[in-house]
Amino acid sequence: MSEPKIAQKAPYPFDLEEGKNYAWCACGESSIQPFCDGSHKGTGLMPRVFTAEETKTAYLCGCKHTGNGPFCDGSHANLG
Repeated sequence: MSEPKIAQKAPYPFDLEEGKNYAWCACGESSIQPFCDGSHKGTGLMPRVFTAEETKTAYLCGCKHTGNGPFCDGSHANLG
């Protein structure tokens, strides 16, 4: 698998906590979207691990085609 599976064509709003680490699912196979559950094994894709810079509501990409992962950049609007 070189292309991620589209989990949903909308972002996931999520309340991030400053200083906390998160692992955003980049393959689209996780059952705990938008986060990684290890389902990427064998796909050639890896989760994007990041640390929240501030406590806020963030919009995490659901289509897995963002150019600004893990955050939504509106790429879902261009998917068929």
